[in-house]
Amino acid sequence: MAQITELSQLDMDGTYSYADYLTWQFEETVELIRGKIMLMAPAPNLKHQRISRDLLRPISNYFHKHPCQVFHAPFDVSLYDSRKSKLADREIFSVVQPDLCVICDPDKLTVQGCSGAPDWVIEILSPNNSKRDARIKFDLYEENGVSEYWLVYPYEQSVYQFVLNDDSQKYQLHGMYAQDGLAVPYLFPDLPIDLADVFAE
Repeated sequence: MAQITELSQLDMDGTYSYADYLTWQFEETVELIRGKIMLMAPAPNLKHQRISRDLLRPISNYFHKHPCQVFHAPFDVSLYDSRKSKLADREIFSVVQPDLCVICDPDKLTVQGCSGAPDWVIEILSPNNSKRDARIKFDLYEENGVSEYWLVYPYEQSVYQFVLNDDSQKYQLHGMYAQDGLAVPYLFPDLPIDLADVFAE
């Protein structure tokens, strides 16, 4: 098998597994969504990075000496149906890099990142990734059992909080937070996050 060192060596209409993904040695950052290659946007802008940093700070402090752990991109999360047992890399066809994710099951952590659904995922939208995060990854996280999903809108200074319904296993809008309010994770109600700090310029 030829070594893949250039993105141009791949068939962008082809279907690839996580095992394939792990062998690629090119500079571009990609995600796999149901086996299809998704190019990631260029390096996030300053607003995105500030919001990521200012969300990470209180979350990281909260989980210090806590069994759950928070990770930030770049960090591989390989996803598969939560009703199935752990799969081999060649049987996994989705791998994403959430802006922030919280993982409470240490057995999901691997040398490469996380194998299986994180408990809580936060994606910060930008003009280049809004469709992917708000629609494609929304469906993917729902299907694979991510319990809580936050979509952060930097320019609107708002957070949409979705929680997986225990009965239907579908996301329901649990909360909408804006500007200078407190955003409270459903899974961690004693972790209020001051959005005035998060969205401060």
